[in-house]
Amino acid sequence: MVITEGLTYRRIFLFWGPLALTWLMMALEQPILIAFIARLSEAKYNLAAFGIAGSFAMIIEAPIIMLMSASTALVTGRHSYIKLKRFTDILNAGITAFQLIVLFPPVFNYIVIVLMDVPAEVARIAHIALLIFLPWAASIGYRRFYQGILIRNNLTRRVTYGTMVRLSVIVVAGLILYFAGAKGAYVGAGAMSIAVICEAIATRLMVSRTLKDLHLKEDTENGSMRLRSIAKFYYPLALTSILSLGVHPFVTFFLGRSYMALESLAVLPVVSSLVFIFRSMGLSYQEVNIALIGKQKQNYTLLRNFAIYLGIAVTFLISVLAFTPLADLWFINISGLSKELADLSYLPLKIMILLPALTVLLNFQRSSLIINGTTGPISVATALELAGIIVVLLVCVVFLNMTGVVAASIAFMIGRSMSNLYLCHIAPRV
Repeated sequence: MVITEGLTYRRIFLFWGPLALTWLMMALEQPILIAFIARLSEAKYNLAAFGIAGSFAMIIEAPIIMLMSASTALVTGRHSYIKLKRFTDILNAGITAFQLIVLFPPVFNYIVIVLMDVPAEVARIAHIALLIFLPWAASIGYRRFYQGILIRNNLTRRVTYGTMVRLSVIVVAGLILYFAGAKGAYVGAGAMSIAVICEAIATRLMVSRTLKDLHLKEDTENGSMRLRSIAKFYYPLALTSILSLGVHPFVTFFLGRSYMALESLAVLPVVSSLVFIFRSMGLSYQEVNIALIGKQKQNYTLLRNFAIYLGIAVTFLISVLAFTPLADLWFINISGLSKELADLSYLPLKIMILLPALTVLLNFQRSSLIINGTTGPISVATALELAGIIVVLLVCVVFLNMTGVVAASIAFMIGRSMSNLYLCHIAPRV
């Protein structure tokens, strides 16, 4: 169990550090894979197809994203473990069945070719890539469920070890598929699927001893928990993830109809994956606040101040990259983009320099609501963000005829700002 008395900035950092490293390593996955894809044949088509398949994979996995927060907050003994594990099994089965429906060729082709207006060749590659992604979502569901238990029991380093396994497998599998001559999109999807399966297995092995202790522990806090009460608690969190990740198909839809459509579809995953590296610092903070706030919420001010310092730090770091020659180094030398695609990447990156700081703020706001058991406003805030993104894309793409990737970056910033502003008035304060 996490000790919350006598908390200091140093202890917050030591608790947060392994989780931040975990998210950072996950954030490095796409840049590594993009570096492979960009150096293979038909890079533009495969980058676009990988982006489309990845967007579908993310929306399909959305319902299980918050399982880590749920298990961190709810698993206190044998009974709550069994109930939440059963809930996880049901969710994983549901999302896998949904992915199989999406993969049915008439369904997939109608969505991607007819509705999204994606070129047939890109759609064909994306369809096979999404098929390769089939075990991805359920593996993430199990992994996040067990990671939450590790976090609650102050074993955050083991979460990092699992991610180290995942990143190592991605590099090895990516190299094997790369030299085997597989299409770029298949290299990306295959490496990611194999890696999360290995990470889920490693996490389950590392949590084994903790589970034995849980089975012997009397569940005094959540001993009466039922599937219905879990669903009531979790539904707003799942809806939040669905709305949040559901933005990707909408963005892809508008990019497919924008000025420089194919180039934008190819570039957006590259820019987004770079910004995600800095956003990962904030994404890792949600479980920190949940675990360390204390029963009387006595550590609120300390955790809030740490979040402020973190937001300032990530803004400084991404600004150094966006406004210096380091941007050339990243997009051309590391990511392997052509000069044409690299030139299209600079402005969107500069537009999104505040997104990492807003992510820190958002996850602090969300965790404060989760601690209070008030998860409904989180979904409302995410719905506002999604609506803002769609409206801004509509205006910028349809009426202003902007380059798609530039329109998307503006939309992301405005949508996230709307979400933060709403939660500023809702999130509890101490």
